[in-house]
Amino acid sequence: MPAKPCIAIVTGASRGAGRGIAIALGAHGCTVYVTGRSEKSGDHALPGTIYETAESVTAAGGKGVAVRCDHADDDQVKALFDRVMAEQGRIDILVNNAAAVYDELNMPGNFWEKPLKLGDMIDVGIRSSYVASWYAAPVMVQQGRGLIINTSASGAVHYVYGPGYGAHKAGVDKMAFDMAVDFREAKVDVAALPIWMGALATDRLLAIIAADPEKYGYLRDQIETPEFTGHIIWALYNDPNLGELSGQTLIGAEMAVKYGIKDEGGRQPPSYRETHKVAPHTNYPPIIR
Repeated sequence: MPAKPCIAIVTGASRGAGRGIAIALGAHGCTVYVTGRSEKSGDHALPGTIYETAESVTAAGGKGVAVRCDHADDDQVKALFDRVMAEQGRIDILVNNAAAVYDELNMPGNFWEKPLKLGDMIDVGIRSSYVASWYAAPVMVQQGRGLIINTSASGAVHYVYGPGYGAHKAGVDKMAFDMAVDFREAKVDVAALPIWMGALATDRLLAIIAADPEKYGYLRDQIETPEFTGHIIWALYNDPNLGELSGQTLIGAEMAVKYGIKDEGGRQPPSYRETHKVAPHTNYPPIIR
């Protein structure tokens, strides 16, 4: 464990993947700034608030700090990073997880038959990840070390729920690749990585499975806990060869095997290569500046 705790920011951490990642990082002793919009019960149809997550981070062994932040508002994002720097003076890990996810996402129909708001994932999803990274990057470059993670999934390369969702996943994957090019140009040990998470045992997905077990019941055998990805992120951050991975799209389940990480109950979740017969896109080396 380093002399000073690792400082992490996890966006969209009131519930779901962000909550699990924040708690896992807390279990490794990190100080975690937990962002989101839910401050009290009833702010969202699903349970979970930034304060509950922060308390769980602290209970896990770290220090949780709740910060109300709407990642659609650039001024609020700037205020978040200003606060972290004022209080901590550094940022070691940024996890871009905030996304505009609505219940109508998995409703039947083509994209034009669904609400226009599903396109919000391109704003609070792709753009919000860019903005948070834009604020984190100069800090990490000055430090000479840091890790930016974009949470993603295989919908980047095959149809899932429609073009809004797919554009979000493909966008954050390519964004990390291009950020990695710039970090290498700056000759600093800062890495940008998208991680494909598996189907997560979140309140949202468990409710979807329960509502239509015939359609979604198969996911029970593939499911990952939300904390699983957080432990993988910690292993990545401490990997001395992290720079060699920077810019690559990683499948979380495969990295777990590499680092000897198992999920709850000793499970080894399967890779998308096995379950969906898909793999991340290959990016090419030419650089045009």
